[in-house]
Amino acid sequence: MTQKIPQISNQIRSEDIREVLEKNYASILPVWSPLQLSWVNSVYKTFHDYEKFMIVMYLLMNTFQTYAKNFVKLNYEEYFDQNELEIETINVMEISKSLNIPKETARRKINELEEMGSIKRINKKIIIDRNTWPNIKPEETIKRMTRFLFTLSKICFNEGAISEPFSSEILTKTCKEYFSFVWLLYYQMQMPMLLGFKKIFGDLESFHVNGICVVNQALHSKKNDNSEMSKEFYLEKYMWSDQRSETGVNAMSISDITGIPRATVIRKLNKLLKEKFLKVDNKKHYSSTGHHAQKLLEVQKITLDKLSKFATRVYNLCLMKND
Repeated sequence: MTQKIPQISNQIRSEDIREVLEKNYASILPVWSPLQLSWVNSVYKTFHDYEKFMIVMYLLMNTFQTYAKNFVKLNYEEYFDQNELEIETINVMEISKSLNIPKETARRKINELEEMGSIKRINKKIIIDRNTWPNIKPEETIKRMTRFLFTLSKICFNEGAISEPFSSEILTKTCKEYFSFVWLLYYQMQMPMLLGFKKIFGDLESFHVNGICVVNQALHSKKNDNSEMSKEFYLEKYMWSDQRSETGVNAMSISDITGIPRATVIRKLNKLLKEKFLKVDNKKHYSSTGHHAQKLLEVQKITLDKLSKFATRVYNLCLMKND
């Protein structure tokens, strides 16, 4: 049977998706922000240490990149049927530079990962043992991401950027069939976001705590119809204005949501108050101030650029697969 050649002229452009994201910012942000928060929560609960996770994430990215360069494609089941995964050689200097971690800290974190059994050295091979990771199978992340991509595709269809929306079923099927490639794209989207916010906040725990307060505000905005609201007016009304009327979130709730110990949360809240990222009311509820809006929006811009490229690649995979 002759295989039908995909119609390249049907492929979707990332510039068109990016334009839709910008135009529909007020509708998309309240959906996108909780999805990102859920992923960050699962990241922390995996190792209770962001730097360890980022090291493992970096090693997996390099491994997935090697697969992609050599036309190796692992589907979801093939990937998770293996208890151990051989990864690229560990280069402490490269890890330190790429993740903005001091060299000695990177070396110490790698040693701790080996002591935990997450990383094993067997002769000349380096193995990641997935049995030591309680939250490594990203079933929920895939569900949340494909639901978001489905919602985004409906908005893109209404805006005339694509010819028809993609169902959650075809998106999930495609993501699982091309798992090693899609997860490389996903990590390539998330890593710059983590590094960008780490640079602003100094550490990712502070970013995580601040993110809870911002997402709380985004969820508050979701109660209203903001579909016709401009990006600038939306941010002013719900994120940066001193006249916001929504209730903030307390330290205990932040600890429960993130999994970060309450003592650490309180310490990070005090740091964020001092640096004017957050403010607190007489009920001990925390919310963002907007004082660092420009720096935060610069990282968000990069994240949305990466998101538009990620969504475009997944949508085009779906199109080519259907063809």
